[in-house]
Amino acid sequence: MILINLLPHREARRKERKRMFLSGLGLAGLVGVAMTVFAFGIVQQMISSQEGRNARLQSEIGKLDQDISNIASLRNDIDALKARQKAVEDLQTNRNAPVLLLNELARQTPEGIYLTGLRQTGTLVALTGVAQSNDRVSEFLRNVGYNSEMLEKPELIDVKAGNVGTGKEARRALNFSIRVRIKPVEQQVAEGAKPGKPEAAKGVKAAASAPRGVSS
Repeated sequence: MILINLLPHREARRKERKRMFLSGLGLAGLVGVAMTVFAFGIVQQMISSQEGRNARLQSEIGKLDQDISNIASLRNDIDALKARQKAVEDLQTNRNAPVLLLNELARQTPEGIYLTGLRQTGTLVALTGVAQSNDRVSEFLRNVGYNSEMLEKPELIDVKAGNVGTGKEARRALNFSIRVRIKPVEQQVAEGAKPGKPEAAKGVKAAASAPRGVSS
């Protein structure tokens, strides 16, 4: 016997497929919404974390700015102290300069030479004196030019015959004028540091920084 199914099976199958499609679509929508909410939460957490780091960085930057300000203030204080120290050193140097210069001239002046005048203008020193002979003047020039750690470039300005003393004690002599220069401090220190010079660099700043117009 042949059985014939008269139910609308095609329509039922179509409805089943439609139901499954709508169910899948709804499930996909729910999954999409859940993922969106999850991603939004992660982004918000990252933003909050970054804002916290930014706040800490701003705080540290503020501390560094304060430290920099303190360092600048300390540098100003150090510069002020250095300026005061230099002023004191310059004052002490200027007080000792004439003595050091006279000591150097005494060391370089040979026998038979008598200095009668000295005048300093900056690093230029003008000397006048009396010599027994031309040889003594030449020796004095050599001493200043080659042996002195403080003086250099001696220049004979004038030399002429004269007398020393009066009456029966009068003697023939030479009146001379010499001009010399005080060496720069750096040169004095460099030359004073060479072997064989035990008095190296003693008072070099004083001689180079002597007050102008020293005379005797």
